This record gives sequence, C-alpha cells and structure tokens, in this order.
Amino acid sequence: MIDNIVDITLLSFLVILALAIIRMRSLFAVVMLFSGFSFLSAGLFVVMDAADVAFTEAAVGAGISSVLMLATLALTYSSKNADKEEKPTTHKPWLPLSVVVITGALLIYGTYDLPSFGDPEAPSQLHVAPYYLENSMPETGVPNVVTAVLASYRGFDTLGEVTVIFTAGIAVLLLIGGRRRVKPNVKKNGGDREA
Repeated sequence: MIDNIVDITLLSFLVILALAIIRMRSLFAVVMLFSGFSFLSAGLFVVMDAADVAFTEAAVGAGISSVLMLATLALTYSSKNADKEEKPTTHKPWLPLSVVVITGALLIYGTYDLPSFGDPEAPSQLHVAPYYLENSMPETGVPNVVTAVLASYRGFDTLGEVTVIFTAGIAVLLLIGGRRRVKPNVKKNGGDREA
C-alpha cells in the first residue's frame, strides 16, 4: 500500500515537472527542471527495485546531461541574450509535427507482428527467461530479475556499456572544451624573481 502511495506521488511530481518544463522560457530553469525530472525518475526506479536503471538515470540523466547542458549554456552565453531565454519560433511547427506523427505511426505499425503482451508462447518466454525467473533469486539474492540479469549474469556486458557511456561523456566534454586560447607570456620589467 505504501509503495503505491510513493509511486503515485512520484508520478504526480513528474507530471508537474513536465508541465512546468513545457511552460518555461528560461533555458537555465529548463535545465534545472530536467535535472530534477531525472532525479525523480531515478527515485521511482529505486522504489520499483530497478537499481541498475536508477543508477543509469541518476548518472546520465541528472548528472552528465545536466553538466553538458549547463556547459553549453555557458559557452553560448552572449551579452545580447542576458536572460538566456528561448527565442520565440518564427516558423510554423507543421513539418516537425508531421515527422513525429509519421514516425510514431510507423513505429506502431512495426509492432503489429509482435506477440501479444504476456504470451507464454512468445520466443522470449521459451528460451532463457524461465531459467532467470526460477534461479535469479536463489543464485544472486536480488529480488528484481532485470537487475539480477544486468548486474550478475551479464555483469561484464554491463561494465562494457558503462565504459562506453563514460568514454562518450569524456569525448563530449573534450569537444565542448575545445582549444583554449593561450595568452602570450609577457615578461615584466623586473623579470621573474625567485622567492
């Protein structure tokens, strides 16, 4: 019962944050609200016993993404746009809207040949899933099967994925940093003095 109350509370806060993000014009406030949204999502995943997904959401969503967006705001800051607000659109959103609608329709069309949800004869239910469902708790002691698979059975694979995400984050930070301007070394009249 208490888990349901916590889930509903967190989902309500997520909806409130999503509506606030849509209404905001200040880019800094939007970045901060996105970070809060990711943080609340991570909390919701923890309540649902999906610690691996919560960790990824906290690290990537609330952590690295927020840092990268704040760095982008800092690098693109100009005195003309002192309040850092989003500029009003000058075009009609029909083309992006139509692309989103067509892509969504194609994705829905692509799901028609999938087996029904929970179908016991689906290929995913006939191979390794029964082994994981029966043995994950006794072998790993983790109550969530997905977490047991990602952290125990496929631990090295998960480590590789985290390494790829870390490397991509470092690469983006290096690209954003770019080359620093080196100021010419101007010697003073007295030269360098030793203390």
